[in-house]
Amino acid sequence: MAPSLNLPDFDSLPVVEGFPQGTAWGIFDKDGKKDVLGSLNLLTPDVVKEAYKEARDGVSISLNWPLGAQHTPGFNRKTLHHHVIDFSKTPLAGHGFDDEISFNTQCSSQWDSLVHYLHQPTATAYNGFKPTQEGLIQAFGEQDTTGKLPTLHHWHTRGGLVGRGVLLDYRAWKASKGETYSPFDDKPVTIAELEEIAEWEKVELREGDILIVRTGYTEDLSRPGITGEEQAALLASHKAIGVEGNVAAAKWFWNHHFSAVAGDALAFEVLPARREDGSVGGINELVLHQYFLALFGLNIGELWDLKALGEHAQKVGRYSFLLTSVPLNVPGAVGSPPNALALF
Repeated sequence: MAPSLNLPDFDSLPVVEGFPQGTAWGIFDKDGKKDVLGSLNLLTPDVVKEAYKEARDGVSISLNWPLGAQHTPGFNRKTLHHHVIDFSKTPLAGHGFDDEISFNTQCSSQWDSLVHYLHQPTATAYNGFKPTQEGLIQAFGEQDTTGKLPTLHHWHTRGGLVGRGVLLDYRAWKASKGETYSPFDDKPVTIAELEEIAEWEKVELREGDILIVRTGYTEDLSRPGITGEEQAALLASHKAIGVEGNVAAAKWFWNHHFSAVAGDALAFEVLPARREDGSVGGINELVLHQYFLALFGLNIGELWDLKALGEHAQKVGRYSFLLTSVPLNVPGAVGSPPNALALF
């Protein structure tokens, strides 16, 4: 077992004036320099070496949903556009092809960077950074190489993400009990359920793990033969299964000291947001997004393809694995496909 970094628990985190308890700013700062990686700092060499032990069967599984899997992504986001260039129809006058793609980085499997969703009352990102649209557009020669903003291209400085992934398979657990549900309803996955799933799987949660939750959202949204119109009908409710979004849940995640979290649901946390009185909140009231991204520095992965992973984990009876992920190396990237693999 890798040694712990002995981080403070949620209630013991130092108070940051003007922000709620649980603000983890400054925890990973070094030599007076503000940190831009957040909980990825938990992936120490010792933690990574322990994670290597999970890759022992010679099996690798892609966790990446096709970029064009959604005909019309929600929140007015652009889907994949793929343009193919035929060399014979260009001045090259040869035989072969290039291609060009454009898409919103939130249209399919993705990582949210630590500037994707801010602390809403103050428009502040992790560690007190104040991103702007202009500052995130980093042309050639203007790339942020010194840590001015906590964006995804800084992952490349540390060699991407390599660690121990743990799958909590809500879908398989529900099926084992003969229970059904729709991923397109505002069904909260509770912390008590996550703990029960871990016990059912006989998997241990460790500091530095990448916790992954499977609900079946992406697999049901891309079932064989589904049309764009049928997808649109499923998305029209603006509801999606996800982890319960409240401060108690945020506290549970911080106290486990995961290095990142991911899932196959639309927002990882349940949609729409719910206020403490039970009323429906707006998209600017997501509790886990504010705590994870802005206050903890904990990256969120969404819309991952977890069907094959769940089936293999159940087949071999093992829900931990080596996880690798390298986002696109785009300076100032707010989001990116994860390019994630699970290795058993």
